[in-house]
Amino acid sequence: MISTYNTVVVFTFGLLVGSFVNVLIYRIPQGVSFVFPRSRCIFCQNIVKWYQNIPFFSFIFLRGKCAHCKRKISLRYPFVELLVATGACWLFPKGLDVKSLILFFFFFSVFCAFIVHFFIDLDFQILPNGVNLYLAIVFLSYSLFFHPWPHWLWGGILGFSIPYSITWVFYKLRGKIGMGGGDIKLYGALGLYLGPEQIVVTLFLSCFLGSLAGLIFIGLRKMKRETPMAFGPFIIIAASLQIFFPHFQKYLMTIVFQ
Repeated sequence: MISTYNTVVVFTFGLLVGSFVNVLIYRIPQGVSFVFPRSRCIFCQNIVKWYQNIPFFSFIFLRGKCAHCKRKISLRYPFVELLVATGACWLFPKGLDVKSLILFFFFFSVFCAFIVHFFIDLDFQILPNGVNLYLAIVFLSYSLFFHPWPHWLWGGILGFSIPYSITWVFYKLRGKIGMGGGDIKLYGALGLYLGPEQIVVTLFLSCFLGSLAGLIFIGLRKMKRETPMAFGPFIIIAASLQIFFPHFQKYLMTIVFQ
């Protein structure tokens, strides 16, 4: 366990990053710079002052409402900030050597990118190219140092080519696009880190989770069979289990390849 002082510092750092993650989730789909302009209320467009924009605490102080128009602020904002802060504390290493800190920033940045992807896909059913490119760069950088070249090369090729081939065949047979380009690119980026065998597990697990959720929603009459559903969150859940819970990853590998 990290010390109380370190926990406070890392949690505060996580809240600040979580606030930035919220900005990315809101602005990337709109094609708006995440640096400028300053934050505004999405309803009345009044500029949010600095003391009204303190992660999590401003939400409590303002009682979840805009200081100007009094419209309710989505609970997603404090939720994402707390989620990122909790993730920072969870991933922070016990030791403070250079290698441990580098690995912390690697895994923490992946964790944040997954959150951005997750909520953007829920809202807009897109996985932005910029986030996929970022994940591909950090995954490849990691694998160049920690894995032999066949691991990341074949992992990336299989991660991209298998879902692309399935989508191409589905389009030829049904005349419909079964999987979005963002999903395919995300699989390719994940393959650079996970390697050829583990990316196959990701494909199986994400498809299983997506199919199960679809059947549940259809059974509950929350959606129709022909209603499109965001698939990225299921890829992210599957990949998160593999990347952040290595013991569970070994269990999945045993099931799939037994």
